[in-house]
Amino acid sequence: MNELTVDEIKSALPDQFKKSINQELIDGINATIVDPEMYENYRDNLMSYTHVLKNGKFKVSSYLDAVRYVSYKLMGCTNIKSYSLTFPDKIDRFNSQGVPAKDIASYVTAYNKSKLVNLILEQTLIPSYILNQDLYQKALNTQAELMMYAKSEKVRSDAANSILTQLKMPEKQQVELEVSVKEDSIIGQLKRQSAELAAQQRTLIESGGANAQEVAHSKIIDADYEVSDD
Repeated sequence: MNELTVDEIKSALPDQFKKSINQELIDGINATIVDPEMYENYRDNLMSYTHVLKNGKFKVSSYLDAVRYVSYKLMGCTNIKSYSLTFPDKIDRFNSQGVPAKDIASYVTAYNKSKLVNLILEQTLIPSYILNQDLYQKALNTQAELMMYAKSEKVRSDAANSILTQLKMPEKQQVELEVSVKEDSIIGQLKRQSAELAAQQRTLIESGGANAQEVAHSKIIDADYEVSDD
């Protein structure tokens, strides 16, 4: 079974944390990991989550322990089992001191809720919409079938409404589209009004009501004029 090495761990950590790694620390980790599969998972996780060290003032040893704890949880171990495998010395000390099981469970719960553990756990979560993407598509297919072939008009209507709700454009894009359409509407209105004004001025000049210089210096837009955005 391959064991973790000092160089391997150092290569996974930001520069400011490399000096904290020593052989004694790595030997302690290797001594507690007996499952060959765990080595692969732990190594991969160590490489993946190092950026969480930038989110707080954590010790490297605490990071290594938290990754090991989370790695056991990801393998399906309970919180208490993951804690026992990560901190066997603590569990032995609790037992030798006669610490009640309920108190040990409280310590485990507190550790499971710690900031470092949860920062790492956040990196492991797969969004439910990705995890259940196949079920989402099957649900849409079912609704589409009901919309097309259900005997009840209400069922068809409800299915159609469900599809429209699920496939509607994201709100942000709707807002952008609304702004764009409103701007286009205003610009179009201004263009039409400018064309009408130019036609009126041309007619005025042709009829002799004003000359070109008077038209050029005339007031085009009154101060009280408002453009409707309907």
